[in-house]
Amino acid sequence: MIGTLINFSFVIVGGLLGLAIGSRLPDRIKTIVISAIGLMTLIIGVSSAIKTENPLIPLLSLVLGGVVGELIDIDKGINVLGEWLKKRFTRPESQQNFTMAFVIASLQFCVGPLTILGAINDGLSGNFSLLAIKAVLDGFSAIVFASSFGIGVLFAGATILIVQGGISLLAGLIKPLLISLPEASMAAQPRVIELSAVGGVILIGLALNILELKRIKVANLLPALIIAPLIVVLLNVLNIPLDFGLSSH
Repeated sequence: MIGTLINFSFVIVGGLLGLAIGSRLPDRIKTIVISAIGLMTLIIGVSSAIKTENPLIPLLSLVLGGVVGELIDIDKGINVLGEWLKKRFTRPESQQNFTMAFVIASLQFCVGPLTILGAINDGLSGNFSLLAIKAVLDGFSAIVFASSFGIGVLFAGATILIVQGGISLLAGLIKPLLISLPEASMAAQPRVIELSAVGGVILIGLALNILELKRIKVANLLPALIIAPLIVVLLNVLNIPLDFGLSSH
């Protein structure tokens, strides 16, 4: 949990700095910096997505996860939560963009390979090096998001405690579900690779939202993060290679 607390602290400090300097930054500076974050999010997403052993696994995971997400409408639920927080904790003059800041920042902070691998490593061994790196990245993102969108970013920091902290606390239970090769590191586990690949695609969708290229209900794709490792488990049980044996021909 130490890594998660560090991550949370960086986001809060970054968010407060962003709020303090927000009115002093010209809009053109905010726009270019947000674009830079969007592009970097895109690069991180692509680098994770292309590591998949079989593109059909993340594809199937995202399709099934998207259907589940749409049926229960996770995106709407997060937006409703954001609207409730906005009305409950902010003044009318500071409510503009609150929900957008809360949703985008929450997804930015809690989706991706560093969240999963870092939280598990922190929970199992106390090694929070990955989360320390993530904390720095999230801290800078919090500065920019808060300066552009407002106080909603600070509330998004709570999702780090809930999601990332939850993974760390449950790491002992999660680890056996993700390991199929005892001799390999966590990052080299096929189930983790496919989970990270799906997380990468979701980050790509988030990047498109940040860059305002296309509005995607990214939150409704989150169930795919659970489905991906389950598909790998099913293939393992059926003794089917992840690449369906195509690479051997």
